[in-house]
Amino acid sequence: MQFFAGTEISPSLPAATASGNNGHMMYVFNRDGICLLYREWNRPLHTLNAQQDHKLMFGLLFSLKSLTAKMDPTSVEKGNLGVPQLPGQGCSFHSFRTNTYKLSFMESPSGIKLILITHPRTGDLRESLKYIYNLYVEYVVKNPPYTPRTPISNFLCMCELFNTALDQYVRSIS
Repeated sequence: MQFFAGTEISPSLPAATASGNNGHMMYVFNRDGICLLYREWNRPLHTLNAQQDHKLMFGLLFSLKSLTAKMDPTSVEKGNLGVPQLPGQGCSFHSFRTNTYKLSFMESPSGIKLILITHPRTGDLRESLKYIYNLYVEYVVKNPPYTPRTPISNFLCMCELFNTALDQYVRSIS
């Protein structure tokens, strides 16, 4: 099954970018900013307020998308800062790196946003995020009891296959 050109759930995973367990945390948001999934593997400092953390992350992505669209040297129409953009609209933002982490981002055509926080030396994760999105579609979206726009934590027992596949794949990223 294919959702993005060149990416399939099976038979093969994207090549690992190095070696080790470098995944720190992952967020999946819908287009309205609702956090559908939050997973934590190796987060040194835990947040006290998960909802505030989710709002800050979604706000950061909103601002970065707006800023990159405004700075796009190839576009005549710059739009206004802070105005929501449709998926695929404007300049594409994929990742940024600090001295302590790397944030990788992908937005699907339906507006699902995947954010993966990893070690700063982790390579390009665009193919990995596409693979994770395909896992999400296969194990969560196609699951008959799942209701769209609902956090998958509400369906924890239904999504064990997804959680297992996600954990296994993120451990292989480095």
